[in-house]
Order: sequence, then C-alpha cells, then structure tokens
Amino acid sequence: MIDTILMVLAGLLILAGSAFAAVAAFGILRLPDIYTRMHAASKAGSVGSGMALLALALVSHSGPEALRAIAAIAFFLLTAPLSAHLLAKAAYAVGYRMWGGSVLDEMPELAVTTRQSDTPSGRHPEPNAHSGIAGQGES
Repeated sequence: MIDTILMVLAGLLILAGSAFAAVAAFGILRLPDIYTRMHAASKAGSVGSGMALLALALVSHSGPEALRAIAAIAFFLLTAPLSAHLLAKAAYAVGYRMWGGSVLDEMPELAVTTRQSDTPSGRHPEPNAHSGIAGQGES
C-alpha cells in the first residue's frame, strides 16, 4: 500500500518537474532578453530537476541512493541561482541591454563605458564581425 502511494506521488512529482522544464524551455524561446531568459532557465530548471530527484528519492529502496538524490537537490538549489546571478552580472557588465519593459536598472555603475580608442568608431564591434575568419568576405 505504501509503495503504491509512493509510486503515485513520484509520478506526480515527475509530471510536475517535466511541466516546470517545459515552461523553462518555452521561456527561453519566448522571453525578450537574456536576463529574463536566464531567470526562466535557472529557476524552473532547478525546481524541475529537484522534483525529479525528489521522486527518485521517494521510490528508491536504498538509503544511500536517496541521500545522493537529496544531496543533488541541495547542489541544484545552491548553484543554479548563484551561477545565473553571476552570468547576468557578466552580461550586464559586457553591455547586453535590458528589455525596454524592464522597470528598474539597479546596477548602472556596472554599465560598459567605451573609450574612443577602443575601436575606430568608438563603439564595440558587433559579434562575429571579425576580419580574417574563413568564409566571411575574404577571397
């Protein structure tokens, strides 16, 4: 009886985790800028994988296996938000713009300041605008 209840609960957790992962994938495709996409990927991804690992811990009949699953959940919950924060901070420092509908820019001191000597036009070069790469305008 208990095994049946644990199996049903694990199945529900896996379905919920899959739904969170699907929402994260949809958010990565549809959200307007790198910051909101990163938010969707880190939050929903860690919750989705945490639910799947919790389902594993519930149905495993081995104590060490359940302990490993719980340790992996803790690892996800500690590292995913931290890495997303650091990636967003680096993207902001490099100069990725926030979406126009963003309400508040709390880090203007990290904005990129361009010097006139950086490039001939005083602007940062566009990505993939390097000369000398095979197949890009050289014959």
